[in-house]
Amino acid sequence: MEQRAALRYAKAVLDLAIDNKATEAVERDMRSVTATIADSKELRAMLASPVVNGETKKEALKAIFKDNGEITKGLINTLTDNKRIGLLNEVALKYIILNEDLKGEGVAYVTTAVPLTPELEKKALKQIAKITEDKVTIENKIDPSLIGGFILRVGDLQYDASVANKLNTIKRELTNTI
Repeated sequence: MEQRAALRYAKAVLDLAIDNKATEAVERDMRSVTATIADSKELRAMLASPVVNGETKKEALKAIFKDNGEITKGLINTLTDNKRIGLLNEVALKYIILNEDLKGEGVAYVTTAVPLTPELEKKALKQIAKITEDKVTIENKIDPSLIGGFILRVGDLQYDASVANKLNTIKRELTNTI
């Protein structure tokens, strides 16, 4: 349900950006939104909190994203007014995917514990090209908490082959059997 709502908002933002010839500027804003939310535990907590009222969230987000364009500010206002501000990160991610599809290029997000070597990047691009059949570039994010392995995200598909995920799965299985 939340995914569909996020997609509807993202499509509306993309349509508005196309009409205003601002798709690239809005994509930069959306990348800034996702990076800021990913980097701030406090911001994620505030967005998810039912205790913090909508106006407080709106004012905080306006201050944080004051340098963003009018379309992005309008999205924040709309989501807050509709009591859907918790979807902000998801809407931003969906917008990026939709805009990349519109341009005919995709980005594969590969999160690893250590930076990818050029050889590994080539191998990954080859495998991803088989899956997507689109022109794809790789964006490597580093997250040492993965311990090893990787998380691959292409469009709406996500594959988690991290050691941390496998350990969590084993932990869940063990606690469920006890």
